[in-house]
Amino acid sequence: ESNLNFVFFLSHLHRLLLSEQTITPIINTKHLMISAYKDHRLSGRTRIIGIMRRDELQSLYCIFCCQHSCSLGYTAYTYMHSDHFGYPFVTTDVLCKYQPLRNATHVTISTHASITENQDQRFIPIRNKESTAMFPYNFTICISNLFGDYNNVLQFVQTMEMYKLLGVQRVVIYNTSCGPELERVLLHYKHEGTLEIVQWPIDHFLKPSAGWNFPEHPGDLHYYGQLATLNECIYRNMYQTKYLLLNDLDEIIMPYKHANLQQMMEKLEQENPGVGVFVVMNHVFPKTQFDDSGRFKVPQWQNIPGINILEHIYREPSRDSVYNPTKLLINPREVEQTSVHSVLKAWTSAVTVDPEVCRIVHVRGPLQGSLTKEQLLVDKRLWDFELIAKVDKVLQNVGLLI
Repeated sequence: ESNLNFVFFLSHLHRLLLSEQTITPIINTKHLMISAYKDHRLSGRTRIIGIMRRDELQSLYCIFCCQHSCSLGYTAYTYMHSDHFGYPFVTTDVLCKYQPLRNATHVTISTHASITENQDQRFIPIRNKESTAMFPYNFTICISNLFGDYNNVLQFVQTMEMYKLLGVQRVVIYNTSCGPELERVLLHYKHEGTLEIVQWPIDHFLKPSAGWNFPEHPGDLHYYGQLATLNECIYRNMYQTKYLLLNDLDEIIMPYKHANLQQMMEKLEQENPGVGVFVVMNHVFPKTQFDDSGRFKVPQWQNIPGINILEHIYREPSRDSVYNPTKLLINPREVEQTSVHSVLKAWTSAVTVDPEVCRIVHVRGPLQGSLTKEQLLVDKRLWDFELIAKVDKVLQNVGLLI
């Protein structure tokens, strides 16, 4: 303890190797660092989000640096998230409970307490240095992850434009790979200022699975690191947005009794004071069932890759005996850890939203494929919005519509 305030000055600043990458290996381990954030809810301690091999945890140290000096290493406390779906690697929080440099700008995790033994160790920036109660955005969406050269352009553009009509101002996507047409669309929304693209080359470091079930989809890590990106997105947007929506690319968290998300949240918060996690139930609209009228069979979209969600107005009925994979609408400052369908740790309670108020419109392959069209429920909520002209404009801007 006598060395608590000891720091040493770097004789050559270039010895401090900085990483601006989304994924940074921890030297002499199989573990990865993702990002570091000051957690003002925990007296300003530094939280490092990582991905670690569950059966190879070892003693680790936090080392802090500022412009001219670095600290000795102090014990890093590793907390594995409870959800890992049986995969060898798990999302982790590493808490640095002591920070000897008040003005530290960068931090790393090391297997040694001295930086002199780790000259190749990369340091990552510490974000969220200041807390605020005023946010640039009201609604932000976290979407994870794009992989496998995903190229469902039409559904993506329709979903983005729908969210903008609902009051979403910003979308964050973690991108491993996507198709060439979708790449052009992503760049359009990035230049527009709506989309933040976080490069996510997880396949350069681990063998990710393309599913959630370990026996069926083997690999090192669940679903291209979906759990890590969702948690990273919460902290990335902690002081950027009032509300955060955690859902997939083919899902729309849709208000049914209100014109937009703002009106819905005002009512939900009024009815549920102190609640910071709102759980929204999933409802499947099978892409195999089409509206018979052909009203939204738009000719100019025929050669655009992807699904036209406006043609799919038939919804599968809920089944009480089958688990409904819910998604989340949260106050990010009230959440510490999340899984895909539920929050793992929070400073708040959670409520499930009545599906008559809000439900997920999920256009995808059927889950109840044996049902006939007559056994499905007609749901034309998507038709309440003027989408065609907005979608056409985007497709024209990216050169997919002549």
